[in-house]
Amino acid sequence: MTTTKSKKACRGRTPSGQPNPIDVHVGNRIRLRRTTLGWSQDKLASMLGLTFQQVQKYERGHNRVSASRLWDFGNVMNTDINFFFEDMGKDVASQSPRVFASDQTAVPPLKATSFSAQTDPMERDETYELVKAYYKIKNRKTAHVLRDLIMIIAKTNNMFKDEEDKK
Repeated sequence: MTTTKSKKACRGRTPSGQPNPIDVHVGNRIRLRRTTLGWSQDKLASMLGLTFQQVQKYERGHNRVSASRLWDFGNVMNTDINFFFEDMGKDVASQSPRVFASDQTAVPPLKATSFSAQTDPMERDETYELVKAYYKIKNRKTAHVLRDLIMIIAKTNNMFKDEEDKK
C-alpha cells in the first residue's frame, strides 16, 4: 500500500521521480521572459505575491505551474501564455503526465502539438535577444546603421526568394 505522500511525489513527474520535461520547459520559458525583462526573481515574486524560492522552483520545473498561476505569469510579464510552450521539442511535448499512467496500453497516443512562434515572430526567443542587444548599443548612430543593414538584408533575401519562385 502506498502512502499519500508517495502518490503526491509521483504526480506529474517521470517514473524516476524527476520533474516532467514539460514543466522544466515551461520553467525555462518563465526564466527567459523574466531575464528578458531584466527582472530579478525577487521582483517577479513580489509582483505575484510569492517568495523568490517559489519562483526558483517554478523556473527549475521542481514545482508545477497551475493554469491559474500560468495566467498570472502571463499577465504580470505581459505575454500570452502560449509563449511558455513555444519552441518545445516533440520529444518533450510527448512526455505529458498521461503517458506515465500505470496502464499505458489504455492511453491512446496524442499527436504532439508544436507551439511554435512562427505565427508571431515578436514572441520568438531570438527576437527578444536581438532587441535586448540592440538597445544595449550605446552609440545610437551605430544601432541605426545596424538596423538599416538588417532591413537591407531582409529585402535582398526576399528579392532572391522571389527570383527562386519564378524558376
